Amino acid sequence: MSKRVALLLAATLLMAAPALADTTPVHGIAIHGDVKYAPDFKHVDYANPDAPKGGEMRLAVNGAFDNLNEYIIKGVSAPGLALTQMTLMDHTKDEPYSEYGLIAESVEVPEDRSSITFNLRKEAKWHDGKPITADDVVWTFNTLVKEGSPFYRAYYANVKEVKAENANRVTFTFSMAGNRELPFIMGELVVLPKHYWEGKKFADTTLTPPLGSGAYKIKSVEAGRRIVYERVKDWWAADLPVNKGQFNFDTLSFDVYRDETVLLQAFFAGEYDFRSENIAQNWFTQYDQQKPLKDGSIVKEEIRHSLPAGLQGFIFNTRRAIFADPKVREALNYAFDFEWSNKQFAFGSYKRIKSFFENSELASSGLPQGRELEILEKYRGQIPDEVFTQEYANPKTDGSGNGVRANIMKGKKLLEEAGWKVGAGGIMEKDGKKLEFEILSHSEAMERWMGPFIGNLKKLGVVANIRHVDTTQYTNRVDSFDFDMITGGFGQSMSPGNEQRDFWGSDKVNVKGSRNTIGVNSKAVDALVNEIIAAPDREELTYRTRALDRVLLASHYVIPQWYLDAFRVAYWNKYSRPPVSPKYGLGVPETWWYDAEKAGKLSKAPPAK
Repeated sequence: MSKRVALLLAATLLMAAPALADTTPVHGIAIHGDVKYAPDFKHVDYANPDAPKGGEMRLAVNGAFDNLNEYIIKGVSAPGLALTQMTLMDHTKDEPYSEYGLIAESVEVPEDRSSITFNLRKEAKWHDGKPITADDVVWTFNTLVKEGSPFYRAYYANVKEVKAENANRVTFTFSMAGNRELPFIMGELVVLPKHYWEGKKFADTTLTPPLGSGAYKIKSVEAGRRIVYERVKDWWAADLPVNKGQFNFDTLSFDVYRDETVLLQAFFAGEYDFRSENIAQNWFTQYDQQKPLKDGSIVKEEIRHSLPAGLQGFIFNTRRAIFADPKVREALNYAFDFEWSNKQFAFGSYKRIKSFFENSELASSGLPQGRELEILEKYRGQIPDEVFTQEYANPKTDGSGNGVRANIMKGKKLLEEAGWKVGAGGIMEKDGKKLEFEILSHSEAMERWMGPFIGNLKKLGVVANIRHVDTTQYTNRVDSFDFDMITGGFGQSMSPGNEQRDFWGSDKVNVKGSRNTIGVNSKAVDALVNEIIAAPDREELTYRTRALDRVLLASHYVIPQWYLDAFRVAYWNKYSRPPVSPKYGLGVPETWWYDAEKAGKLSKAPPAK
């Protein structure tokens, strides 16, 4: 998934429906146990099948874009591009991990998970009316592996062969049996049109709208400023059970702003309709006094979710010599006063992250015991000894701003143990080099948190400076590992698997554009990742993931930051949504719809176009 966010966010098994002793075609597959929805289901529970079509939703983002091909490493992709394409199967948002047929009508998987076969819907077609075929699937896979983002080479590493058996049937054969996630990974494969891309350079950026098959197609583009999507009125997949009641807006647009303050004020002025707020200070100080909030024109609410938080933090680039020693990395954590910063910048609303799999059962805690300990014993001597003797814990303060002094002393002791000594000007030195580095940033909101951290680092004898760059430069430098420290994250699903190779794999340390931004280079970590990928069931997956979590934490690759288990959203009061929210997503814009009655009551809001 190249640069999706997430957002997109985020990837990742046991087959559903009939038992897997044969390869009987089934309508859906699930991570563990059975799928929730029967073969004859009409719609997902978090969608309103009677939702009206029409109206628009105007969205906005901070940043820039110069590319309409989100599957390559070059350029910065425009927001919303995933709306124009489809995958073989669809991942429902009210199950930990289940997939149902989308382009594929049914799937066949042998009991040993050594392959998967997709039977494509004969009615599936591109926006130009041509059918979606098995040849398109084969071409897409081969092209993404050869010319797409490095992520795909890691994600599809265990696919030995892909073969079109006929126009509507395609089989992926794996290089190993028992990789329970691989069938699901192939279900997530976006399918691109071979006939459109032939004669074009796939690896180059483009501002020409590519051909798609999704619910929307690109209507207009202003490079770097605005992109507008229009609903495909005769979309062949509109009434599939996984789509019924979704993709309801006639028009979706994304405006691009380069300043976060201007972006927020534009929302209050009615320049766009929906905002997901990720800056706590804005949430608590900038909304309630606004006239549209007071008169009910704008709705502000928190929507709870059950998504794993993953990890967000200050990320060390361990390719840099000053960060090669884990004692140095650990010492710098003592300079981050989370408790004080959380009060000052987030009104105490955040929780401190203490796991790479935060907010899920996959997070480690206490000391390893039982099966976890058994797994880790195999790597004793290759992993930090602390894994066996100390529960990971972040430094804490009383939040007064004064409590950090004791932590600074502990940090200094760790630096001294690593061979650093106080030199001229109170700066730590070793072998004639000063302990100083740069924090690369493109977010003014994050820089508020960085300032006090930098001040505490100075007390520790460490010099740090913020280097603010634009989004494009930031992306290019991170892809090239041209940074000392960044704020970043590693989003996790309910079932981690093959994507962990791209996060931590030693073979990705020098692969430009890989997500191993830290530079993790450990044979033990590689082996633990392979164990996770080959986990035979949910219980064993949990044990193995917790074991990996302990090793990553004890290596002090990051300074953990914070998380929130709710979406903070605000929107102009002209929309409705189903009474049931998806547990593992927000549902915007997919399941919401334009409500003409509400819109007519607004005191001031631009009409739907």
